[in-house]
Order: sequence, then structure tokens, then C-alpha cells
Amino acid sequence: MALADPERGVTGGADSPAPFAEIIELNVGGQVYVTRHRTLVAVPDSLLWSMFSKKTPRELARDSKGRFFLDRDGFLFRYILDYLRDLNLVLPDYFPEKSRLQREADFFQLRELSKRLSPRVSKENSISEELCHSDWDEAPAQGTAGNNGPGGALLAPSPSQSASPSLSQENKKSGYITVGYRGSYTIGRDIQTDAKFRRVARITVCGKTSLAKEVFGETLNESRDPDRPPERYTSRYYLKYNFLEQAFDKLTEFGFRMVACSSTGTCAYSSNEPSEDKIWTSYTEYVFCRD
Repeated sequence: MALADPERGVTGGADSPAPFAEIIELNVGGQVYVTRHRTLVAVPDSLLWSMFSKKTPRELARDSKGRFFLDRDGFLFRYILDYLRDLNLVLPDYFPEKSRLQREADFFQLRELSKRLSPRVSKENSISEELCHSDWDEAPAQGTAGNNGPGGALLAPSPSQSASPSLSQENKKSGYITVGYRGSYTIGRDIQTDAKFRRVARITVCGKTSLAKEVFGETLNESRDPDRPPERYTSRYYLKYNFLEQAFDKLTEFGFRMVACSSTGTCAYSSNEPSEDKIWTSYTEYVFCRD
């Protein structure tokens, strides 16, 4: 009679028990995933297939709670796992991290997935991914403005034309984006000026999902509201940096202007002594608009 072996994931049974349990817990870059063993070995010759079919549990790295550990991007691994379940690739609209996901696919040796993520190349050897559709749409209009070669053939745009990328129709949509932050500063004893000012903990972004991703791109942290449809609104995004001026520069670059601002603040003493430092906390919102 075979005994249970927690280290190898064996629950007891027949002549050649499987070295792994049917349900497997993974720790990928700090994110915990639970999946079936057959999902991880769905693609032969992939890295996960080699790990969970050619090796034993004792040979794989584990975290402090016994979960198998992979030092990779925990957020992007969700798409790797989705692909392994049915070998289909479904990404959210306006997905800004396709190149990083392709790098993960290459690491896990998922060749077909990597091929699907690679940019398509046209007959003119130009990238024809979704981000470049607007350039192709405007090419005939540029050609009629004196950029035609012999026989009406379109010539490549001049450096001055290519240096100023054109906004697509989606980028020209009007809308509002609200940027907020909660900060604090201290006024020293007897109103001294040796205090720290405007310590910004986090910059939040509220508005339409498609507009927020258009402006802030990969600097937008979507972990609190992932896979939000582009036509929906959110108030749970925040930026990966703490500089308000950097956020303002990005909004200005994409044609937004500030139309309103509001702020609230409270004051408290660090102790019950009136002579001690005054600590001010505030919450401020800036509303930007693109007509």
C-alpha cells in the first residue's frame, strides 16, 4: 500500500504514482496562481512542460509556503496561463505591454504564442501593428498633397513628415481625466521653514480607461482594476511615479488642458504640545479636458 508523500504531491494509489499533484500552486513574482498539472504541460517542449514533466518536485524552487516559485512577471503570467488552458490568445483592448508579454512567451518557450505577439510586417517591410493603423489610413491623403512618385505611386514621407506622428481618430476623442494626490507637509516650531513640503504618496488617475491608457501608457498601474473595458470609466488607476509635473507634461503632450482644481486640507499636531510641529495633510484634484 502506497503512502501519501506531500513533498512529491503523491496521494497514494497504483504502481507508478504521478510525481505532481493534480492541483498545483505557483508563486510567480509574488503573485499566487492555482492551476491543474495538465494545464502547465499543455505545450510540449515548453519550459513549463520540461519543469513539470521531466523533473520531480524536489528539483524545483519553492517559496516559504511550499509553492513552486518562478522569478518572472507575476502580472503578465495570467495571460501565459490563459493561453495554456485552451491555446487561444485573448488580450484586453488597448493592451500596452504586448512586447513584454512576447518576452515572457519567449522565456517560457511558447513559440506559437510568441509568433502571434510579434508585429506583423507588410510587403513594404513596415510595421503594421494596431498602433500604426492611423499612419496607413492617412498615407493616401499625404500622397495627394505632392508626395506622389511617377505613376501615382506613394513615396516614403520626408523626415520632417515622419518626425511629427499623426494622432489617430481614437487619440482625437474628447474627454476628461482627473489627476489626484494625497500629500502632507510639516510646518516646524514657531513657523520655521526647515520643513518637508508636498510629500506625495500616490497620484491617482480617474476617467475613461482608453483615455488614461492613451496618455500614460506603461506608466499607468492597473493592478487595482485590471482588464477594464476601454469604454468604461475607472477611479482605481494610479501612476508608477510621484511627480505631478511629469503627469502634467504627459497630459499637455496629448492635448489636454487644466480646467479645474480643488483641494481640502486638515491640520494636526504631532503631539499635544502646541509648540510641536504642525502636520498638514491635503487631498487635491486637477481636472484636465481635451475638446
